[in-house]
Parts: sequence; C-alpha cells; structure tokens
Amino acid sequence: MGKQFLLTILTLLVCSLGGLALAQDTEPEPWVCPPEFTGQTLNVFNWSTYIADDTISNFETLCDVTVTYDVYDSDGDMMNVIRQGNPGYDIVVPSDYAYPLMAEESLLEPLDLSAIPNVANLIDSLKPDPESTSETYALPYLLGTFGLGYNVERVGEEVTSWEQYFNYDGPVAWIDDPRTMMSIALTVIGFDPSTADPDEIEAGKQYLLDHSANVVAISADDGQELLARGEVDMVVDYNGDIYQIALDCECDDFAYVIPKEGSGYSAGFVGIPIEAQNPELATAFIDYLMDAAVAADIANFTTYPTPNQAAIDAGLIDEELLNNAAIYPDEEASANLYFLEPKDVDTEELYGFVWDEVKIGVSGN
Repeated sequence: MGKQFLLTILTLLVCSLGGLALAQDTEPEPWVCPPEFTGQTLNVFNWSTYIADDTISNFETLCDVTVTYDVYDSDGDMMNVIRQGNPGYDIVVPSDYAYPLMAEESLLEPLDLSAIPNVANLIDSLKPDPESTSETYALPYLLGTFGLGYNVERVGEEVTSWEQYFNYDGPVAWIDDPRTMMSIALTVIGFDPSTADPDEIEAGKQYLLDHSANVVAISADDGQELLARGEVDMVVDYNGDIYQIALDCECDDFAYVIPKEGSGYSAGFVGIPIEAQNPELATAFIDYLMDAAVAADIANFTTYPTPNQAAIDAGLIDEELLNNAAIYPDEEASANLYFLEPKDVDTEELYGFVWDEVKIGVSGN
C-alpha cells in the first residue's frame, strides 16, 4: 500500500468527520452470523474504552463462539506485540497514524472485502475504491478528536488555550502517547504538529520539559478516570473518554475543549494482524462491527463519532451527540483541527526516543 494512498484515506477521514448529515430514518436489517463459526474462538486486542458493554457478548451469542478480549495502553505497545510475533490475536484497532505504519511494515493482513458486505454502510468518502488496485488493510471503526478535559469547578475558569493548561497551578495529567503530546507542544510553539525535522522535534521536547512542573501523572488509557476521581484537574484525552465520565456522573463537572491553538483528529481502524489465529472469524467480526445497529450502539456508548453513514441515516445515533460540535465537529470546529500524518519508521522511532527522554525528565521533577 503506497504512502500517498494512505494519506488520501486519512485526508478523506478528516473531511468526513465534519460532514455527517442526518437523513431520513430507515430500519436496518439485523446482522446474521454465517453458520460455519460455531464453537470457534476469536481473540481481540483493543483499547479499553473503545467498545460498547454488549458488543462482545452479542457477537458470542449470534455466532455461538467464544471471544477473548485483551486491552493495550498505546499503539506502540500493541505494535511491539505484533512485531515480536503475533501470539494469536485476530483483531487489532490501530489509530490513524499507526495504521499506515503497520500496513507499510506488513503487520496487517489484506482484508477480503467480498466477505464484509457491511463496508457499504460507511460514509461514501471512506469506502475502499472498488476500482483501486491497492489492497485494503483496515476499515474505519470510530472517529474523534483529542483535546483538553477539565474539572470546571476546580479550575474555576473557562479553559480555551493550551497555555492555560501548561501553566496551570494545579495537578494535570498528560497522555502517554508520543505523537499526541509532541504534536500539542509543536503546535503551541508554531511548528508543524507532524514535523519530521529533528531540531523542531527537539524544541517540542524541550517545551514539554519546561512546562512539566504541574504533571502528576502520564496516563496510558485512563486519564479520564484520574479526572473523574479528582486526582487531576485537567488532562489531555479524547473527546469520547471525557464525555463518558460526564455521562456517568450525570453532572456538569467536566468539560471538553479543543484549545484555540489547535488540536487533532483521532480515529481507530479495525484490521487483522499478520499470523492471526482465525482470520475468517475476524472478517465476520469486522462485518458485524460495520452493521448499522452495532456501530450505533458502540458510538452511543463510547460517545465517539461513527463513520457509519447507515447508522446515521437510520436515526440510530443519539441526537444530543450528533448535534454536539465537540463530538461531531462542524465546519467551524474542524477548522481548528489537524491530523497526525504517518511517518517513516525512523521518524516514528525518533518520536518514541524523545518521548522516553521527556518521561524520564518528568519523573525526576
């Protein structure tokens, strides 16, 4: 798969996130599992807050199979597991910048789209081109943004800027993701958030180190829980995670903002890693995830936007979420967002190395 093709897919994803439209309700047909999988096992490797509470159990019932479900804290952790020899996972969910890198490294199996008819439910611009000779290695699963979540009462003022966050006199958490945190620092100091220039990357590292005195945690995939428990007042996190804790508490304590300097899109792609134990059942599971009702259930539960146009057209997405520009960004909100461009292996390794230096520096504070 060529790098230009991958960039085109991500660009279409960015454009589509702000362009979802509610159409006339149409009742979708329920998903039916092929009968040949009875008694089999599927091994899923995913983020911890990235699926509905009944998605797995419903699939087990529909297909009469067993699903093992393991979670990872970062793309790097997941990719290292697959690089070292897939221990048997059938499904992985890399983020937008990790998916192209996995495809380039041949860490994903090409998908058999003929066995995934529900690919037709995706937003038109995100569907694989039937006339393209390029293979498809993953499909859009959930969309979103990353930005700033904060406790309204404890912070005591409206937060609109990354400067307020980095200079805040109180406990904050960073997300343990090198590309996300470095992109924020690079944006604040005026560089391309996806730069490959070593000097600019070094400047981003130094900015983080110079503004780390208020950092009490660098969280993997639980920053929203630190915020909910009152251990931090502000956190870098994804829009869906912050809205999840706001819904759980049924309160107005938590807010999510895309700071004025800019922040980024995020997206999860679902694919089959190399050396998968059961690629045929994995393909059926991907088709299940693309089902309109299933996709809507996941989107409403996680509060992440869906790339599933059929779910939107059927009126299955919670209108409160659909009409929230911080979740489904409109044109105005999208103008302040970027996406992290995939980089070559050497640049990704440089980001990882620099991030390790940042974390060592923060731990020494």
